[in-house]
Amino acid sequence: MKTNFFSRVEALQLSGDILLTLKKNGDGQWVVSIRLHNSECGDTAQNLIPPLVFKNTTKELDAGFFQTIARPLQETSDLSIQMESYLRQQQKAKEASEMAKDKERKFKQAMEKVDALEKEKKFKEAYCKVPTVSDFPEFENDIRKRKRKLSEKFAPDLFESPETTGMEDQNDKPKNKK
Repeated sequence: MKTNFFSRVEALQLSGDILLTLKKNGDGQWVVSIRLHNSECGDTAQNLIPPLVFKNTTKELDAGFFQTIARPLQETSDLSIQMESYLRQQQKAKEASEMAKDKERKFKQAMEKVDALEKEKKFKEAYCKVPTVSDFPEFENDIRKRKRKLSEKFAPDLFESPETTGMEDQNDKPKNKK
């Protein structure tokens, strides 16, 4: 006897395991319970989806079984795929959030060092300790503003000699003759 049952199941293209229970009751009808479970879906909420349960005669099942189960099982399959996708995106968002928090914490630590140096009136050192825009592009405005304010505090005096500022040019130093 040839059957096309498995070809029809395969044609549904469902993601997951089909759990099928068949029981013949006392009045000659079949009680059919069919449930789709996707073990790849990490969301336990899929367990809340009840199985399809129906009761029909052999003739009625032969005539309309696949038409009856196709749409609900496809919707369940799609839902479990969406649930898993949602969980993955949620995990990515959580990881991105943790990375952002870590980066913000590092930025704040660096700026605390800058604050401490500024309080000690070590403006040039503070300026050098301000984080770079390339390391913290999301804080670009803060970085540029802070560097500008610090540079104003140690702007060179045009009337000071290079020796008093400690900023003499290397080319101005006498070279050792051999």
